[in-house]
Amino acid sequence: MDVLQLDLAERSYPIMVGQDLLAQTSHLLDQFSSRPFVIISNETVAPLYANLLSDQLANSELYFYHIPDGEQYKTLNTYQDIITFLLENNIARDAVLLALGGGVVGDIVGFVAATYQRGIDFIQVPTTLLSQVDSSVGGKTAVNHPLGKNMIGAFYQPKAVIIDTNTLDTLPRHQYAAGLAEVVKYGLIYDVEFFRFLESNRQAILNRDKQVLSTVIHRCCSIKASIVAEDEKESGLRAILNLGHTFGHAIEAEMGYGNWLHGEAVAVGIVQACHIALLKGRITQSELNRVVELLAFFNLPTKGPQEMNFVTYMKHMAKDKKVMAKQIRFIIPSTFGSVEITTDVTEDELQTVLG
Repeated sequence: MDVLQLDLAERSYPIMVGQDLLAQTSHLLDQFSSRPFVIISNETVAPLYANLLSDQLANSELYFYHIPDGEQYKTLNTYQDIITFLLENNIARDAVLLALGGGVVGDIVGFVAATYQRGIDFIQVPTTLLSQVDSSVGGKTAVNHPLGKNMIGAFYQPKAVIIDTNTLDTLPRHQYAAGLAEVVKYGLIYDVEFFRFLESNRQAILNRDKQVLSTVIHRCCSIKASIVAEDEKESGLRAILNLGHTFGHAIEAEMGYGNWLHGEAVAVGIVQACHIALLKGRITQSELNRVVELLAFFNLPTKGPQEMNFVTYMKHMAKDKKVMAKQIRFIIPSTFGSVEITTDVTEDELQTVLG
C-alpha cells in the first residue's frame, strides 16, 4: 500500500492506494471504530462491495443508504433524500459518512457531509478510475443544476481516501475509459514525462495491469494533492485541473446529464482546448495529434456532439464557474505539458474549434 498525504494543516488527510484495501478497512479506519458509520453507495456498487465493507466494520454501529446510479441523479432531490434518511435515523454529528462509489456518490456524500448539522466527517472510498484519480481527492463537493454542472456545492475535505485498485476489475469498459480522460489531463497540465509514460504503457493501461495502474493512480493523486495543498479553494493554480472541463461541462449540460459520461465530455474538451492552443501557436500539430491518438486509443471520443455548435457551447460556458467579470477563463496548453489560464480567446478561434 502506498500512502500520500494531502497537506492542509489541520485538514490534512491520507490518500491510501493499493490492492485489497477494502478487506483491510477495519485496520485502516481503526481511529473511527467507536463511531457510527453511514455507508452511502448506489444500486450498482453496493451489491459488489457493501457486504465486504460492512463485514470489516461489523463492530461499529452501521447504517446503509443506496441512491440510484447515474449522473442524472446528482441533484438536490437526491441530496434531500439522504438528509431525510439521516434525520429519520437520528444520525448525530459523531457519525462518519462513508462514500462508496464513483464521482457522483462521492460528490453528493461530500456535500451532505459539508452541510448536515453544519458539517460531519466523511471518508471517500472511490470505486471508479475517474473518482480514484481525481474527484475523491481535494474536497470539491456538489450537485448539478439543470442549467449547470456542480453549481451547488462546497469545498469540504474528507478525513481519508481509500483507493482499492481491485474495484477497477468490475468497472464497465466505458466507465474505465472515462477515467482515462482525467489521467491524460494530468500529463498535459503538469508532467510531460507522465504523458510519455502513458503513451509508452498505453496497452498495459488499457489491459488494466495492476502494477501500471497503481503507478498511474499514485502519480495523478500526487499531482492533485500538491496543487490542492497550494490552492485549496481554486483562487488561482487549482483552476488548471479544469483543462477540458469548460467545454466538457457544456456538452454534459446540453446533451443531458448521464447521456455523455463526464470523462467522455472532458476528453472532447481537452482536444478542443488543445486545438485553441494550436491556433495560438502554443503547441504543434504533431503534439495535438498525439493527444487525439492517445485519447482515441483509450476508447474516448475526440469530437463533440453533432447537435452542438458555437451558439450552444457558449450558452452553457457563459455560466461556467470560472467566469470572472463576465469573461470566460479558459485553460489551454501554454506548452506541451503545462497550461495557462486566459481570457484571451477570440470569438473567431472559438468558432473555428466549435463550429
